[in-house]
Amino acid sequence: MILTLTANPSVDRTVTLTGPLQRGAVLRAASMTSQAGGKGVNISRAAVAAGIPTVAVLPADGADPFVAELRAAGIDCRPQPPAGDVRVNLTLTEPDGTTTKVNSAGAAVERAHLDQLADAVVALAAEATWVVLAGSLPPGAPADWYAGLVVRLRATAARVAVDTSGAALLALAAALPAAAPDLMKPNGEELATIVGADPLALEADPAEAARAARVLVDRGVGAVLVTLGPAGGVLVTADGAWHAPAPPTTVVSTVGAGDSSLFGYLLATERDAAPDMALRWAVAYGSAAAGLPGTGIPRPGDVDAAAVTATALRPPALT
Repeated sequence: MILTLTANPSVDRTVTLTGPLQRGAVLRAASMTSQAGGKGVNISRAAVAAGIPTVAVLPADGADPFVAELRAAGIDCRPQPPAGDVRVNLTLTEPDGTTTKVNSAGAAVERAHLDQLADAVVALAAEATWVVLAGSLPPGAPADWYAGLVVRLRATAARVAVDTSGAALLALAAALPAAAPDLMKPNGEELATIVGADPLALEADPAEAARAARVLVDRGVGAVLVTLGPAGGVLVTADGAWHAPAPPTTVVSTVGAGDSSLFGYLLATERDAAPDMALRWAVAYGSAAAGLPGTGIPRPGDVDAAAVTATALRPPALT
């Protein structure tokens, strides 16, 4: 079972524009969608679609339509007391796939809210193969909250994956190796903020991305999956590094692509796949998501791992 925590869930509203985004202009929408979302929620959606048991923990009122939507989608949702209404995130998508996001902060939490979330996750971890801590932290949460939760989860049998950004990501990196998860999934820009590298250099050169990811592995992280957009992805473990380019894809929306990549990796590990195959599934899932509108979550039939190749990077990339 894949257990997901979305500490700062959102209603994701996507507006698909008929033309390029023009600041200050009156624009027309080709379509508009709204979906209960957040990184952990997206991963649970993908798990349901793939027939993998999942439980989603998040702060929301049990009677909130947000929770009702998730349960209607087949997600076992375990809402915890919220600090306020679920936030709304807005995405503007242009015809060429260019995406502009406007994310709201969310309701400010108190320590009691965070303690209830953490206790719920730790209690359910006994039943999980993976626990995924995903997304931003809500206002009021200390930056090292994920790091502290990873320490608690390391005492369970579940493997722990973390996908976050900003201050929460930097705090987790600062807490290594005590708070080292089994998997971290930064994109090129996020990885660059940790190691002090040029994000454009990492996104342009898989070997550079592997070198940067190796810093985290050397500090105790089990594996680092770096998503690089059109350049595909890089996976680094203590045993090696691999790069998989993205297959040709007509990009419709990149929202949710990173979440789908993470799920592809988790799905492969649930099937005991080798690291290079897990990377292929990650890139295949992410590419499939980029070809879907809105916060598109691929179904297994949308994903073609056979179209993705993974190549081992030579040892110099890890020094």
